[in-house]
Amino acid sequence: MKNLKIEKEYLKKIKLFQEYNKYYYDKSDPKVSDSKFDQLKKEIIDLENKYKYLNSKNSPSKTVGFTPSKNFKKVKHKTQMLSLSNAFGEEDLKNFEKKIRNFLSLSKDFELEYSAEPKIDGISASLTYKNGKFIMGLSRGDGKEGEDITENLKTIKDIPKIITAKNFPVEIDIRGEVFIQNSDFSKIKTKFANPRNAASGSLRQKDPKATSKIPLKFIAYTYGFAKNLSIKTQSSFLKNLKNWGFKTNEYNKTICGINNLIVNHNHLEKKRYEIDFDIDGIVYKINDIELQKRLGYVTNAPRWAIAHKFSANSSISEILNIEIQVGRTGALTPVAKIKPVKIGGVTVSNATLHNEDEITRKDIRVGDTATIERAGDVIPHVISVDLNKRKKNSQKFIFPKKCPSCGSSTVKEFNESTKRNDAVRRCSSEGFECDQISIEKIKHFVSKEALNIEGFGKKIVENFWELNLIKFPHDIFKLNYEKIKKLEGWGNLSVFNLKYAIDNKKKISLDKFIYSLGIRHIGQENAKLLARHLKSASNFFKLSLSKDIDELKNIDGIGSTQIKSILNFFSNQTNQKFLIELKNHLEITDTIQINQSGLLKNKNFMFTGKLEGISRAEAKSIIEQNSGKIISNVTKKLDYLIIGEKPTTKKINLAKELNIKILSQKEWLKMLD
Repeated sequence: MKNLKIEKEYLKKIKLFQEYNKYYYDKSDPKVSDSKFDQLKKEIIDLENKYKYLNSKNSPSKTVGFTPSKNFKKVKHKTQMLSLSNAFGEEDLKNFEKKIRNFLSLSKDFELEYSAEPKIDGISASLTYKNGKFIMGLSRGDGKEGEDITENLKTIKDIPKIITAKNFPVEIDIRGEVFIQNSDFSKIKTKFANPRNAASGSLRQKDPKATSKIPLKFIAYTYGFAKNLSIKTQSSFLKNLKNWGFKTNEYNKTICGINNLIVNHNHLEKKRYEIDFDIDGIVYKINDIELQKRLGYVTNAPRWAIAHKFSANSSISEILNIEIQVGRTGALTPVAKIKPVKIGGVTVSNATLHNEDEITRKDIRVGDTATIERAGDVIPHVISVDLNKRKKNSQKFIFPKKCPSCGSSTVKEFNESTKRNDAVRRCSSEGFECDQISIEKIKHFVSKEALNIEGFGKKIVENFWELNLIKFPHDIFKLNYEKIKKLEGWGNLSVFNLKYAIDNKKKISLDKFIYSLGIRHIGQENAKLLARHLKSASNFFKLSLSKDIDELKNIDGIGSTQIKSILNFFSNQTNQKFLIELKNHLEITDTIQINQSGLLKNKNFMFTGKLEGISRAEAKSIIEQNSGKIISNVTKKLDYLIIGEKPTTKKINLAKELNIKILSQKEWLKMLD
């Protein structure tokens, strides 16, 4: 009776594993977090080890990946693509090394060297080269056969198409990971749930042209079948990959000793959120290739490698309510109000649900018990709900077809690029007809990147709105300061400071003015392009009245989407009225034409800390006027990190690691003579 109960529990876990596997590999749409998926695999394998009579062909101990999709031609891998066993702590690593020593009969004095390689959370691919030419690319599939996605892989710039190096093998399968950098994903996040989904979905496009529009990257780390390959260590193979033109992981290391592996793991786990792509652990491989060959494989994994996973940044909580927030562009964003829970040392009470499609796909409901994940500074989000704990009276969440703020119809716009409706539902009213959009537009108007009115934060905007002190951006310049003095928390000094801050920002550059208007699809870069083309505020206002925007079609970087958005903005009567008001209150300076051959040409800069006697915005403007470029992350692309008062230590340390030149404010100004 006991055996039957155990077997029933085992088969239940196998069925759940198959379901998760299908969603992870075949549908590119994980139903649970990686940590929960790994935990289920561990539970199944632990049961098999404890009760030898448990046996299933669908067990994670016997399978890799999932049956390839019917959308692509199936091709057998010459050498199977295997999965890896997982380690979750020091004890697991000690057991891993102990098994290796026992298998090889090594003495205690023999020092094992490991190649430690960060595990990228992307999509595995195998690239076949013959006589130096890339001829075929396959997905992992079920490990034995994969999907022929050659044409899609050819669109990735990181993948060399021809290799002429003398030591490149006659034939070889180079294996690695296809992924999307987080900075690139931020530009397309409305279309996909996460970077891994985006990479997987893009590789499965039937039209390679659609794939080419997604900024996919490729990092190589191993090989499958190889002819005429001569290497002695994994680390030397990684060096060869780099010499052959492949990108490799800059955080790869060779390490001896379990204690040193743990130190490196802890260091990288803390650092993972500074890296511009998702990693979920470190893979350790015995560095000596001869030892790898002697160790060989178990059913579906090598004996000589293991994946040391990072700790999960997730927790379980109850969804108390689902609220709809309306953004500046009219986008309706659902937010789950959850029972406060600690994740990674931070108390979380809200979690984004992204959009209507996400709620429907995951069937998220009020009252559900959900897994909440928080990675670094990313907004917490709902990974999945536990259907077994769902309440009997539970009802599906119906996304509003009317805007909760103004009652206008909500719409999903047709995207000309993707040829399908956007995932985001929006309020159909034009700007200031909707209260919530108006509030968000005013918040944008006073934000750092726009007018940058010091002390005029989001809470003040909301408070002044409720008190009818402001309803449009231009109302900021007509505030009743005598009335504000009488408000709780305000006095003569605070009102004087507010008035001073507002008056001090009445002079603004044309590009910042255009950006401050909050025109949909017009970010800071597009605002600069428009300002450089129009040159003066008078030209901008003439354009707004004539609505003859054909001339904008000649601006490199401004497409039909931006032009349509600008026309919609100019066509709205309320917008026209507040443009006239702003014209009367602001001094908008003409655009300073960018020097294309200045002192800082082809150099990338970044600031950290408070600058003396100059605003961050002005400093950025000086760099751009001298042909330099501002970037927002510390990466290898950065040439100079300029530090002011109280700089961010994390940025300085990363810059040092990457050998990036660090300058004081004085040293930077000296560059400009």
